Amino acid sequence: MDRSERAIELALDVGFDLAGISPCTPPPDAARFEAWLDRGLNAGLDYLALQRARILDPRRLLPSGKSILVVGFAHSRPAIDLGERGLAGGGRVARYAAGRDYHNRMLKMLRRLARRLKAEGLGDLRRPVADAGPVLERSHAARAGVGFASKAANLLHPHFGPWFFLGELLLDADLEPTTVPPVGSCGTCRACIDACPTQAILEPGLVDAGKCLSYHTIESSELAPRAIRERTGPWAFGCDVCSEVCPWGQRAPDLSKTWGDSPSLREGGLLRWLAERQENPAWADATPLRRPQRAGLARNAAIALAHAPSEIGRDGLLIALEGDPSPVVRASAAWSLAWGHGADAGIGLRLAAALRREPDAQASADMLQSLAELGAAHPD
Repeated sequence: MDRSERAIELALDVGFDLAGISPCTPPPDAARFEAWLDRGLNAGLDYLALQRARILDPRRLLPSGKSILVVGFAHSRPAIDLGERGLAGGGRVARYAAGRDYHNRMLKMLRRLARRLKAEGLGDLRRPVADAGPVLERSHAARAGVGFASKAANLLHPHFGPWFFLGELLLDADLEPTTVPPVGSCGTCRACIDACPTQAILEPGLVDAGKCLSYHTIESSELAPRAIRERTGPWAFGCDVCSEVCPWGQRAPDLSKTWGDSPSLREGGLLRWLAERQENPAWADATPLRRPQRAGLARNAAIALAHAPSEIGRDGLLIALEGDPSPVVRASAAWSLAWGHGADAGIGLRLAAALRREPDAQASADMLQSLAELGAAHPD
């Protein structure tokens, strides 16, 4: 067994499902990434532009780096719905967010792997990266044969579909790259492009982050554009549409027993998201759900409730409208009430009263537009 084969064997032994080796050099998609940035398709993800140089050359992370050991950690599971008694269609969250935060778990595994590699003389210096680091990981992973690029700009594997996390271990050891890709391709399929609720996939492999629901429900702390709110549907955190319609994704195994579910998903619900007032809800701790913080989750919940109108949902929205500490949440609740409950008696009066009290200029302007749209739709 050569050194590269041994490194991959150790990665699988540590618990990763996939592994491959790429040279620690600028990735194949470097020019494509720069063109994407130059077109402004990164929306508010400014850190990508700030980290451009490091992303384009991994040796800036590890100057002595010669190889990148790319690993994949599968997480496929059934769809997650945040049901709550009395609330139909409790809302959807991206499947990866159903368990504990994968960053910590993968980093621990990568560090354990690094120690074993060092013990066998397969690298003295190393830099572990688990998603959050400045590495163009899908490009390196495709070059290492861990998966193949999809039209939704993610990575696919014949067995795990798109349902796997990527991580990297930058090494100063010179290992032979694994360049043979897995068998498979998108072929003529364009299911992800056609199904995207916001048409965020502009062309095969090119995604406009400013139109993507995952950006607006996870990364952004701002009010979502009204056109995005109208197409959010049940998604309260992330969006899995492109992966769910992918034929490769539909064939993936159910690994829910391996990952388990977060108790917060069984005990929580959209109304609780609206009702919680603390800045860091305990029920989101140690899960990816903490990323947008309390205000972001409540904003998302308010928008999702517009797409599954119910009496209990309306009551929760009114509470948020009149008492939430975040102007973004108050404005989102106003929009949701106008969009999903505009025909209900007294909604216009409650919105008008909230508008008169609103101290935030942006929220006030958005509420005014919601009230105007409600009046146009329901003049009586």
